[in-house]
Amino acid sequence: MRYDLIENKVSGETIKQDDYIAGLVKGLSLLEAFGVDRQKLNSTQIAERTGLSRTAARRYLRTLKFIGYLESDDHYFWLTHKVLRLSSSYLSSAHLPKVTQPILNLLSTQTNLTFSLVVLDEHEVVPIARSYLPQQDNLRLNPYGMHLGNRLPAHATSTGKVLLATLTLEEQQNWVKKHGLKRLTPYTIQDEAQFYQVLHDIQQQDYCLSKEEHELGVIAIAVPILNAQGKAVAALNCIAQTHRITEEQLIQQVLPLLRNTAYELRGMV
Repeated sequence: MRYDLIENKVSGETIKQDDYIAGLVKGLSLLEAFGVDRQKLNSTQIAERTGLSRTAARRYLRTLKFIGYLESDDHYFWLTHKVLRLSSSYLSSAHLPKVTQPILNLLSTQTNLTFSLVVLDEHEVVPIARSYLPQQDNLRLNPYGMHLGNRLPAHATSTGKVLLATLTLEEQQNWVKKHGLKRLTPYTIQDEAQFYQVLHDIQQQDYCLSKEEHELGVIAIAVPILNAQGKAVAALNCIAQTHRITEEQLIQQVLPLLRNTAYELRGMV
């Protein structure tokens, strides 16, 4: 018996046509259309972002409002706190954040710096665990963008580049062609040839140091987290402000800690 298959262009996974629920996919894509750049959207904007017709977008919006995932003023729609059920369920049940959390806290205790565990999701990286110490001054030690679940541009972050460096050159080129190299600060790498060379260097040295490419005044160093099969499943980084630590200190003092931790985690992920 032959089945028509649908392929996920990102993961390469296939699914039988009969098992594919297009309406669910459209509803989730609609929720993903909301972001920090536009927190409130109307049906026309949703249609443009998702490829739905305005009529279909309006129906999905009204349905999601009806079940509590959206709120509206009859013109614009925005996400409600109910969407946090999805992320909180993941963070409380997923294996990787749970085993990593106490290790991140220990690293932070040893160094008084902030550590995060991050995964790559298409063109962005997402922190799924970060160090936490009650006595820390969060404004001083928690630079913008490192709260759990926030999405950061992969090409301009230490974790993003260290994970992109694990891809083949062809995969990297396809990634850049699809997502581009948006300028975020004067130090963001926008030249493609330079970007590929940087990824090559990262692959050779097995770590990435990124300074002020995503946010001025912020420096970070990251290493990949590999599973037992040698595949990169996440990245571990240390992030700080440039006036508190130098590149040399990160490489000499923090990088060995990151590498030892990555080695310990390999048997757990």
